[in-house]
Amino acid sequence: MPTITFINHLGHSHEVIAVAGASLMETAVDNGVTGVVADCGGACSCATCHVYIDPDWIARLPGPDASEQELLEFAIDLKDNSRLSCQIEITEEMDSMVVHTPASQY
Repeated sequence: MPTITFINHLGHSHEVIAVAGASLMETAVDNGVTGVVADCGGACSCATCHVYIDPDWIARLPGPDASEQELLEFAIDLKDNSRLSCQIEITEEMDSMVVHTPASQY
């Protein structure tokens, strides 16, 4: 099972064990990670699961599809490494991935 580290805007980290096949958003919510609000429950309709993928990991993930890219335009503090965590499926290869949560979701 892959381990994912979520780091909040203050630099505090929360390491969780993820389940392959679950979304990054589900993993955060199920493990009490603050900063991943997920108001729509993973329907890709609200952008409250916005995260920043650590630069060392962004190129290892499949890119966002058109609907995710469109919705990301509504995210606060959008960056080049912004993603919607509901659209990222956990794989075993993501072991030790680092994800940052934006200050706007606290």
